[in-house]
Amino acid sequence: MTKSVERIALAGASLGTARHLLVHRYRPGKPATEPRKVYIQASLHADELPGMMAVHHLLQQLDAADRADGIRQEIVVVPVANPVGLAQVINGYHAGRADLSGNGNFNRNWPDLFAGLEDRVAGRLGADAAANKAAIRAAIAEDLAERNILGEADQLKLTLTRLAGDADMVLDVHCDDDSLMHLYMPADNWADYQDLAAELGAVACMTSSDSGSFCFDETFALPWNKLRSAVGDKFPIPAAPFVTTLELRGQPDVFDDLGTADAKAIYRFLQRHGVLAGDPGPAPRLLCTATPLNAADVPLSPGSGLLAYKRNLGEVVKKGDLLAELIDPLAEDLSKARQPIFAANDGLILSRRQHKLVKAGDYINMIVGTEVLAHRSAKLMTD
Repeated sequence: MTKSVERIALAGASLGTARHLLVHRYRPGKPATEPRKVYIQASLHADELPGMMAVHHLLQQLDAADRADGIRQEIVVVPVANPVGLAQVINGYHAGRADLSGNGNFNRNWPDLFAGLEDRVAGRLGADAAANKAAIRAAIAEDLAERNILGEADQLKLTLTRLAGDADMVLDVHCDDDSLMHLYMPADNWADYQDLAAELGAVACMTSSDSGSFCFDETFALPWNKLRSAVGDKFPIPAAPFVTTLELRGQPDVFDDLGTADAKAIYRFLQRHGVLAGDPGPAPRLLCTATPLNAADVPLSPGSGLLAYKRNLGEVVKKGDLLAELIDPLAEDLSKARQPIFAANDGLILSRRQHKLVKAGDYINMIVGTEVLAHRSAKLMTD
């Protein structure tokens, strides 16, 4: 067996407290001809538990593969990526999406690994793409080693970034609020990695090179793409790592059968890409095509009140169709108590919110279309 387990201590938020990350690391029994590293983490949004369930089952499958000498590439798994958010329970309600100490959404504003990278690699790049890849990775590692962050949430981000910084594949496992299975990945990766969507039975895959939100997965692709643009044709810059965010349905979907199925799908994907031994067989039929993230609309509530949905998940709507009504339970004139909310685009209703008491500006649905929307041009991810 080649597996090792490491506990990485994090700085406590206050006196008398301490948290840690648990890291499972699998290495191939024999050196790979072309060594690669896969990084997988779950529940960065700590109240999104389907990912934690799926990775729990995946670890059991990886342990079995390790015992059978089936590990072909290095695999690093963090089954609980956010012990800070995991502890945020208020009056019995788990609030693990945003840092309650004031740092906002845990999956926003990750380290910018392109900042200073061009200067760091100056004089190190040449005509050999493989040598350039090593030089760029060394420069990123140097950057991360020099950083010293003291805050608990920021230290968590830095630690996870260091674990994934040299990976060739980064799988960030999440879920949505009330949702169907879907993924996010750069458009450049779709042709080679669409089998992940097929294995998971995803009904949507949204693509973006830069969502404007500095999400975790983008942290590891953006430096390579930006450096390639910066140096132009002077030096060959290898392709960025494959990065993806898996959205395993919605928050309520925490069941052993779903977690087992999701883990098996990820396992077969890793087999197909030479990370694990064995023949996964042909990929299932794709249920979706890749569509631009800025073709997906996120309708917002025009005011405060109760949501009454009129369309279900998985339905296809047209622009102008009624999605929901916003009810003002304090309206004196009951004939004016309901305000309609209409679709702004054609597309599939992919997700909606569980909690039906909303305020102005809260998201209502995500509707995945195919036509780029003019109003979706800045930060493309909701907080």
